[in-house]
Amino acid sequence: MAYLDHIRRCNAHDLGKFQPWSIDGRTVGWLRHDFIQRLRAFPAVFQIGEGCIALAPAFEAPGERTEAISRICRALAAEGVLAPARGEMFPVSPQWGVGPMAEIDRRWVTHFGLPAYGVHLNGFVRTEGGLKMWVARRSKEKMTYPGQLDNLVAGGQPVGLGLHENMVKEADEEAAIPAALARQIRPVGTISYVMETEAGLKLDTMYNFDLELPADFTPVNNDGEVDEFMLMPLADVAAIVRDSFAFKFNCNLVIIDFLIRHGVLTPDSEPDYAALCTGLQTPFPMD
Repeated sequence: MAYLDHIRRCNAHDLGKFQPWSIDGRTVGWLRHDFIQRLRAFPAVFQIGEGCIALAPAFEAPGERTEAISRICRALAAEGVLAPARGEMFPVSPQWGVGPMAEIDRRWVTHFGLPAYGVHLNGFVRTEGGLKMWVARRSKEKMTYPGQLDNLVAGGQPVGLGLHENMVKEADEEAAIPAALARQIRPVGTISYVMETEAGLKLDTMYNFDLELPADFTPVNNDGEVDEFMLMPLADVAAIVRDSFAFKFNCNLVIIDFLIRHGVLTPDSEPDYAALCTGLQTPFPMD
């Protein structure tokens, strides 16, 4: 396999299986055709016509829209169509910085094909032998991707927190990174992908951060979501990404971006270099 396989995997989708839906005339997400049939049971909330699905205009305020959507999701969860709410609210918006036009529980975002956001932290150490990277192994008890490798810290971006604020919070919860170190966390860019899943369409943007850590720092998990941390030579991390699916699917993209930015992957050494660079930035199918 190759690095490019991870980008292809994260961007495998068929929009023909989905239909866009809107709020107040703006496309906010994509619904799978079979899920649309479920929504037909709620005509007071969703107006479904030929090639057009919209939240009813009677719901004008973001809070009203949030409650209407949540009411439907709770009913579908009671029927076993959706999983129960997670209790973490994400924005409903056509793009970052707009809205939110409503809010929705994180558990239901993909079913509604909504743009979602997260923060990922590359923790690395400079040594005489070259760069090393801290890698986390997800808890075997986690509901999603148990036991897979992960970035040092990562988390979803909920309503009510700034991106850097959320990154610092997650760094404390997941790796016990103290405030003095967390102040050195630096934003380094974004990655986006469009991925079809059983639940629906993932329109994900990851805001990425780097943190150079001292040699004597060892991360400690505080929230039970990580089984172990490993400090690995960057060449070994690169080989795992290139040759396997051991990392959680989207973490591979974060590491590929790190390898490009730190000159490990170059136009001369990597034949797919240009495709990797462009593949890390997939535009969302929105208005």
